[in-house]
Amino acid sequence: MASVAAFPRVGGFKRVEQLRERLDELGLALPVDDDLLAGEASPLAAAASVETAGRTLTIPNRWTIHPMEGWDGTPEGRPSDLTRRRWQNFGESGAGLVWGGEAVAVRPDGRANPNQLCHTDETAGEFATLREHLLAATQSHGVVPMIGLQLTHSGRFSRPNEKTRPEPRTATPHPVLDGRVGSPDDLLGDGEIDDLIGDYVAAARTAHEAGFDFVDLKSCHGYLAHEFLSAYDRPGRYGGDFDGRTNFLRTLCREVRSACPGLAIGVRLSLFDAPPFHPSTRDETGRLGPGEPDVFPTPYPGFGCRRDDPLTMDLDEPQRLIETLRDEADVRLWNLSAGSPYYNPHLQRPAFYPPSDGYAPPEDPLAGCVRQIDAVRQLHERVTGVFTVGTAYTYFQQFLPHVAQAVVREGWVDSVGLGRMVLSDWTLPLDSLRGEAAPAKRICRTFSDCTTAPRKGLRSGCYPLDPVYKQSNEAAELKALKAAT
Repeated sequence: MASVAAFPRVGGFKRVEQLRERLDELGLALPVDDDLLAGEASPLAAAASVETAGRTLTIPNRWTIHPMEGWDGTPEGRPSDLTRRRWQNFGESGAGLVWGGEAVAVRPDGRANPNQLCHTDETAGEFATLREHLLAATQSHGVVPMIGLQLTHSGRFSRPNEKTRPEPRTATPHPVLDGRVGSPDDLLGDGEIDDLIGDYVAAARTAHEAGFDFVDLKSCHGYLAHEFLSAYDRPGRYGGDFDGRTNFLRTLCREVRSACPGLAIGVRLSLFDAPPFHPSTRDETGRLGPGEPDVFPTPYPGFGCRRDDPLTMDLDEPQRLIETLRDEADVRLWNLSAGSPYYNPHLQRPAFYPPSDGYAPPEDPLAGCVRQIDAVRQLHERVTGVFTVGTAYTYFQQFLPHVAQAVVREGWVDSVGLGRMVLSDWTLPLDSLRGEAAPAKRICRTFSDCTTAPRKGLRSGCYPLDPVYKQSNEAAELKALKAAT
C-alpha cells in the first residue's frame, strides 16, 4: 500500500498565487503566469523552425507529446486497438510535436515487455499506418504536428518473454543495479553492439520510408543507450573515457545520418542520473516510507552527476555530448529528462502518490519538477543551434499551462513536453491555446496507476480518469493487486 505524502497537494490549490507561495516557501525559482493567453497572443502558439537534414522543419506550436509505452501491442510487436486509440488521442491533442509516440524496440530481445512495439521485417509496414492514423485525427482542429518514432533497446530492463521476468542485456557492470535487476554472465560484446547499430539503422529506414519527420534514438531512463554513457568500467571501444562511453550513441547517430540523409534525428536524454532509491520504512499496514538512496560506492558510475557525490548533478558532460552530436551528426532535436522510473522515480516523474513498487516522495514533488526544469534551462542557455523539449510538468496539474506559458515566454525552453497528463486529458494543449482551463475531472493527479499497472503485468493507462480503462476488467484486477501489496 502506497503512502500519502506529507506535503500540501497542488490539486488542493485554488489560485495561481497559492502555487507561487508554495514555491517561495521551498526556495524554488520558477515563473508562473497569472492568466492564459489565447490564440496568437500565447507564447505557446508560436511556431518554430528547425534547420536540419538539409531542410526546414516547422513545428506549429510549443506543446510536445512525450513517448509512452502502453504495454498493449501484440506479441508480434504490432499495435493493438488500444495503441491506435492512444495515437489517435495524440493527434487530437493539438500539440505541435509528437515525440516518438512510444518506444519501439529495434529487435525482439530489447523489448521492455512482451507487448512492446517491435521493428521486424514482419511489422515494418505497421508504422506508416500508425502515423496515418494519428494524422487523420488532426483534421478536427487542423494542427499538423511534426511526428517522430522513438527507437530503443531496453538493455538492463529487457523483459521480452514474460512481463515480470527480467532478461537483462547489459553494456557494463554496475555496482548497485546488478544486484537489483540482475546481470547476465556476459556483457554485450563489441561485435554484438555493431550488429545492434545495424538494427537501429534498419528501423530508421523504415521510419523514413513511412513518412516520419524524425527518429528519436532513446538515451534515457537507464535503457541501453543511456547505460553506455556511464560505462566507465567497460573495456573496448564502447566504454572508459568520454569518447568511449559516448561512442555507441555517436556512431549510431552518424550511421543513421548516413543511411537516411533526409531524416531528422532527435535524442531523448537523461540529463542527470542518481543512485537508486528505496523506501526507508514500511509500516505494519504496508505503507511506504520516504525514499532514501541505496548504499553506493564512489566513484559512482553515473552520467550527468558528480562521481564523488552522485546526488549532485553535473551538466558538463551532457552539454559536451549535445554539442558533439550537433556538430558531428546534425542532431538538433533534444528531449531532456532525468533519472529513471525504475530506480529513482521521484527525480524522473515527480508524483504525490508513489507507484506500488516505489517509495513515498522524499521531498515535495514540486522540487523534483523545478530541478528538471532548471537543468533544461541551463542547457538551453549554454547550447545554441538545438531545439529543446522540457519534462516534469504534469505535477503542476491545473496550473500546468500557467507554468508552460511562462517558461516558454521567459526563454527557458523551446517546447513543453507532456506525458502522463495526456493519458487522461489529451486535449490540454488545444484547450490551453484557446485560453481554456482544463476540465477538473480530467486532470492527472499523479495517482501513478499508469506506472503500477505495468509493474503488475497489466496494460498502462489512466485507470482513475479515462473511461476506457476505468471500466475495464483490468481496473478491478489492478485494485485488488494494489490492495494486496
